[in-house]
Amino acid sequence: MRTNSLSRRTFLTFTAVLPWAWRAAAAATIPIGLEMYSVRDELAKDPQGTVRAVAAMGYQGLEFYAPYLDWTPAQVQEMKALMDGLGIRCFSTHNSESYFRNDTIQRAIDFNHVLGSRYMVMASSQPGPGLDGWKKIAEELNVAADQLERVGLKAGYHNHQPEFTPVNGVRPIEILAKETKPSIMLQLDVGTCRQTGSDPVAWIKANPGRIRSLHLKEWSPDPGKGYSVLFGEGVADWKGILSAAKEVGGAEYFLIEQEGSRFPQLETAKKCLQAYRAKGF
Repeated sequence: MRTNSLSRRTFLTFTAVLPWAWRAAAAATIPIGLEMYSVRDELAKDPQGTVRAVAAMGYQGLEFYAPYLDWTPAQVQEMKALMDGLGIRCFSTHNSESYFRNDTIQRAIDFNHVLGSRYMVMASSQPGPGLDGWKKIAEELNVAADQLERVGLKAGYHNHQPEFTPVNGVRPIEILAKETKPSIMLQLDVGTCRQTGSDPVAWIKANPGRIRSLHLKEWSPDPGKGYSVLFGEGVADWKGILSAAKEVGGAEYFLIEQEGSRFPQLETAKKCLQAYRAKGF
């Protein structure tokens, strides 16, 4: 009787713990995608051929940027069919601020639904002067997020240098984090964060659960290098950054992004993924 009781307790313990173990294992494996701006020239010439090439490299997903909104509805459907056939996903899209307004947002919503995107990300903004200008961007994001969430999408915001450059002693990104809904993703561009002298790990830890995707853009302070270095050739502490993103940031996917390098765009994307894999990420 005692042995049977212990066995039963052991069984119940395992059945309670296993789902959490499975979730932890799943969370440890973050899919890696490509921000398609990295191969922008190729994408403009041959969208489908470029997506085929990206999938062949081993990327698990991608993020289309603003020109996807110039496609026809038929082209969007064709792209989705191609991605399904290749086994590659559209994690999110980058959109100008203008597509987060009531009179323009529906086209982006329709295209994101077809592509299977999770997030519509505001890729940049043109705030008014001072911190009040950034507060208005936050208000705009909140309004758009309400509309997107009603149809199964989520909003995000992507930083560049201005968001981490202090205005009257306050970094605008802090205003955006404080004034926006927790459901709005703060997509971290690592390279621009580092260039402004901010610490990506500290920022992730200060915003638990909101750094759901990152642009793994490299940066070097060496003269003539800047953003032209490949993944792993700059100053980013990738081990610390990605660990914080997984453990605290709530990361759902990572995206390689390159502004350009000493190699052609497609070769650059391939080399960056190889370097990422070689580091065991």
